[in-house]
Amino acid sequence: MPMLGAVLTPHPPVLLPEVGRGREKEIAATGRSMRAAADQVAGWKLDVLIVASPHTILYGDYFHIAPGKVAVGDMTAFGAPQVRIQVEYDTLLRDEIVRRAQQADLKAGTLGQREPELDHGVSIPLYFLRKAGVVCPIVRMGLSGFSPLAHYRLGQCIAEAVETLGRRAVFVASGDLSYKLKADGPYGFAPEGPKFDETVTRAMASGDFMQFLTMNPAFCERAAECGLRSFQIMAGALDELAVAPQLLSHEGTFGVGYAVALFPVTGQDASRRCASACAQAQRDRLEKRRAGEDAWVRLARLSLETYVRTGSRLEHLPDGLPDELTRRAAGAFVSLHIGGQLRGCIGTIEATQTNVAQEIVQNAVSAGTRDPRFPPVHPEELEELEYSVDVLGEPEPVESFEQLDPKRYGVIISCGTRRGLLLPDLDGVDTVAQQVDIARQKGGIRADEPYKMERFEVVRHL
Repeated sequence: MPMLGAVLTPHPPVLLPEVGRGREKEIAATGRSMRAAADQVAGWKLDVLIVASPHTILYGDYFHIAPGKVAVGDMTAFGAPQVRIQVEYDTLLRDEIVRRAQQADLKAGTLGQREPELDHGVSIPLYFLRKAGVVCPIVRMGLSGFSPLAHYRLGQCIAEAVETLGRRAVFVASGDLSYKLKADGPYGFAPEGPKFDETVTRAMASGDFMQFLTMNPAFCERAAECGLRSFQIMAGALDELAVAPQLLSHEGTFGVGYAVALFPVTGQDASRRCASACAQAQRDRLEKRRAGEDAWVRLARLSLETYVRTGSRLEHLPDGLPDELTRRAAGAFVSLHIGGQLRGCIGTIEATQTNVAQEIVQNAVSAGTRDPRFPPVHPEELEELEYSVDVLGEPEPVESFEQLDPKRYGVIISCGTRRGLLLPDLDGVDTVAQQVDIARQKGGIRADEPYKMERFEVVRHL
C-alpha cells in the first residue's frame, strides 16, 4: 500500500513562533497537534509528500501542479524572513500524476505557473514536518473550480501514480475550515460557519469522507470555507483504503476554524469507494433542483442548451409562458454556477428586448458564451449547470449608504458613461461598503472619482 496515509492541517502563519511572537499560545492546542501529527508521519518512513494547498495558484478550469525541480518559500510576507524552506520536487511522480489525470479526462498539468515560491499553505505544514525530521521530495498542487467529484478523481489518479512508481507517500491536505466563526473575527460571523466546522470535524473524526463530497455548495460558500477541496482530493487519494481516523484538535480562537487530523492507512477496504456515490448524490441534487425550476429558469436553460448544442439561437418562445414573461419588459441577469462556483453572469440593467422572456433568451446565451472571465460553456457541462434569473426593478437614485442594504437592494455606481452593477443578496457580500466597492471596480471607477449611486430590487428565480 504505497499510500501510507494523510494528514489534514491548517495553515495560520501566527502558529509559527517566529511570526506569532507569543500569539501562537492562543492556539496552543493546534500547535501541539501539528507537532504530534508530524511526529507520527515521520515514523512512517515515507519517500514523498503530496501537498494540496488553497493558496497555490487556483484556476477555475485547470488543476495546476507546480513545475520545476526545486522551490523555496519563506515567511517574509508575515514578518519572519528568517523562516525559509527549500524543497525538491519529485518530477517523475508529478509527471505520472499528470499523465493519469489527463487519461481520466481531467484538465491538469504544469502550465500557467505564476508564483514559483512555496505559498504559506505549503510552507507551514512543511515547517512542522521538517522539525520532526521529514525531509523528502514533494509534489505541490493547487485546487480548481471543478466539482467535488473531479477533485476526488484527481486524488485517485495520485494514488494510482504512487502505486505505479512504488513510492511510499503521504498526502498533506492543507486548509483552514470556516472563516466566519465569530463576529469579532477578521471575516465576521455567519450561522453557516460553526455548522460547517461541526460537519467537517465530525467527518474527520469518523473517517466519513462522503461528507466532504456532498455538502451543499451554497452552504459552503456562505461559511467561507478554505480547505474543503484539499480534503476532497485527499479522500480520493485514500480511495478503497481503510484508515484509522484521528481528529487531534479543533479551534476557532481567532474566528477561523483550525483542525488537525491524521489518517494512517491500516489496510484495504473496498467499501470505501466514494466516487460512484458522490456522482449519484450530485445527479440527485441537480435533478431535484431542475425539477423545481420555474418558467424563468427553464427558459434560460432552454436558450443556452439550444445554442450550445445547435449553434443557433432559440427562434420561438415556448408555449404557455406566464404573462409576466411575455407582457412586461425589464432588465434581467442570468447567472450560471457549477458545483457552487460561478460559471458565467451577464445581464442588462434596462430592457433591450420587447419582453422579459426575450431578455432572458438573449442573456442566457451571453452568460454561457460571452462572459470574459470564463471560456464558453462546453456541451458536456450543460447537465451540471445551475441557473438563476434576476429580473430587475426600476433603479432609483440614493444619496447615502444608509439607503442601501446589500441583502435587499442591488446597486449601480456611475461616473460619466461608466457604470458598474452588483446584484443583491450575494454570498460573501455582507456590507454596503463591500457592495459599493465591488460595483465601482466593475465599472472601472477609481475610489477617488466622484460617482452616483442607484439602488434597485430584484425578483430572483432559482
